[in-house]
Amino acid sequence: MSKSNSLTPLKMLLFSFHATNTIILSYLPLYLKYKGLNGTEIGWVLAIGPLASIFAQPFWGYMSDKYKTVKTMIQICIIGLLVFSVIFFQMDTLIAILVMGAIFYFFVTPIGALGDSLAQRRADDLGVSFGAIRMWGSVGFATSSLIIGEVLTRVGIQYMIIPFLFFGFIALLVTFKLTDVKVESEPVKLSDVTAIIKNKPFVIFLLFIMFLTITHRANDSFMGLYITQLGGSEGLVGLAWFVGVLTEALVFATAGFWFKKYHPLVFIIVAGIIYSIRWFLYAAVDNPMHIIGLQFMHGLTFGVFYLAAFNYVSRLIPKLLQSTGHLIFFATFFGLSGIIGSLAGGALIDTAGGATLYFGMGSLALVGTILLTIYHILPYGKEVFVHRKSK
Repeated sequence: MSKSNSLTPLKMLLFSFHATNTIILSYLPLYLKYKGLNGTEIGWVLAIGPLASIFAQPFWGYMSDKYKTVKTMIQICIIGLLVFSVIFFQMDTLIAILVMGAIFYFFVTPIGALGDSLAQRRADDLGVSFGAIRMWGSVGFATSSLIIGEVLTRVGIQYMIIPFLFFGFIALLVTFKLTDVKVESEPVKLSDVTAIIKNKPFVIFLLFIMFLTITHRANDSFMGLYITQLGGSEGLVGLAWFVGVLTEALVFATAGFWFKKYHPLVFIIVAGIIYSIRWFLYAAVDNPMHIIGLQFMHGLTFGVFYLAAFNYVSRLIPKLLQSTGHLIFFATFFGLSGIIGSLAGGALIDTAGGATLYFGMGSLALVGTILLTIYHILPYGKEVFVHRKSK
């Protein structure tokens, strides 16, 4: 079987899962608003996902390393996604939405991380670019955001469960054709996991990137509400995500050409600078079309940052614990940062409006960029990177 053929099911999985992810990320805040929740309450519901992921990411990563299978864990999680999404969307009261949301997210949040972990390992095995595989997730996200945005503008936000289940079933079907990864080592033990927690450069790196990832996650949660605050429709929210994720896909697709030229921390710092500029510009606009025009910066921020950070984390942790390490990174990026971004962002957008929220995000990203620059200058990052690379 050729390289490209053996990767087709994996690319299809990333495409279809990220298509479902778009629907939750882009439209759940608007759906909750339709259900009668205010900004602060929406923030609480959006924080449940990241809270669940803090437990779910390391748990499923550990199970994946322990039983030496990524494929089976992805299948279990997708079945959970399909079953619990149906129940989650039936809920009407805030408490019921929060409880079912926690169970739903426990299965949903690890799928992206496990898919990317599988893609990273398959890329290494086949000697191809991780970005060339990962871009299919971005293409799925972009396609879904554009089409579903238009559909929901016409039929109503209350029907968002239908396209969600459609893409979810496709994701499940393609998993049966996935090629799993082989890990030739002893089963991972809990004591091995503590070695990751004691890895100082890894922990400091995660702490510093949170200044950037909190702002990224706050934007994920509230860009849709900000666009509607500025007078935009569901269709415009979809268009904004489409433009952003299209540039992200281009960054991933071309990673093979530009990524190896510098140390990953250099790319992370550059992405941090652009993040700061991006949020300050969002704070200054007064027309939803300006947000769409600026969304090309999504690829230059998230696309570059994610590739570089994922690569750097892969170098910091031993091969035996790759899934666990990747999922701890995800738990920080999409979990802890998501909780802070959702709760603080929800309260801010409610009390002070979207412009103040984005100005605060720009300031936070600037602090994070300065801290990461210091981290890069100090021997921490470089020494560990060279040490791992030479092994």
